[in-house]
Amino acid sequence: MKKKILIYPILFLGLCVILSACKKDNKNNNNDTTPVPIPGPNVTDIDGNVYHSVIIGTQTWTVENLKVSKYRDGTDIPYIKDSVIWNRDTTGAYCEYDTSASNSIIYGKLYNWYAIKSTHNICPSGWHIPSYDEWQILISYCGYTLEASSYLMETGTSHWPGPNTYANNETGFTALPAGYRDANGAFINIGYNGNWWSSTEDSINYSYLYFMDQTMIYDWTNRKFCGLSVRLVKD
Repeated sequence: MKKKILIYPILFLGLCVILSACKKDNKNNNNDTTPVPIPGPNVTDIDGNVYHSVIIGTQTWTVENLKVSKYRDGTDIPYIKDSVIWNRDTTGAYCEYDTSASNSIIYGKLYNWYAIKSTHNICPSGWHIPSYDEWQILISYCGYTLEASSYLMETGTSHWPGPNTYANNETGFTALPAGYRDANGAFINIGYNGNWWSSTEDSINYSYLYFMDQTMIYDWTNRKFCGLSVRLVKD
């Protein structure tokens, strides 16, 4: 008796293998994988702090918050601890959250608006403080959704509260919740939100900033006496 060769089952199995391979290739060719951030040039401030940068759409942003203690021309930026003096300064100053150097190392320093607009220039050559419109370009790149912050936030729970499941940091921006110092000199919300200055003025006493928590990023205004984080954009 001759053995029957099971041609159809063999053909079926072969077809399944081919289709499976095609699906795998299609997955690799589609946007099913997490985008890899595009690194930009490093930049060094006058204190010798080195900042990485990342290209996000048409812009290049520093990845770390600013932590310089001098202006570009070598002039010292006043370091103000006292809350009463902080509340009265209109010439430019910085502080460290809870006056702690360890916080400064991780989250960067907090600057009042007068410091970022000083004619001494707080930025390294070739970089500047982002304007309101430049922040809007960044947010637009992330889709203008309430969840846009997820594309900008550092992943994990080393700094943001757990479980932080919405953060993916696909842009490489790596936003940290540095909190802020209010106009009266109180330190508020480290570990819960981040606040960054824009260079755009709203009025004689108020300026635009950008607030981010684990659900959204949006613009608002606050008094220029406040101490906020600073990011830089390449010229």
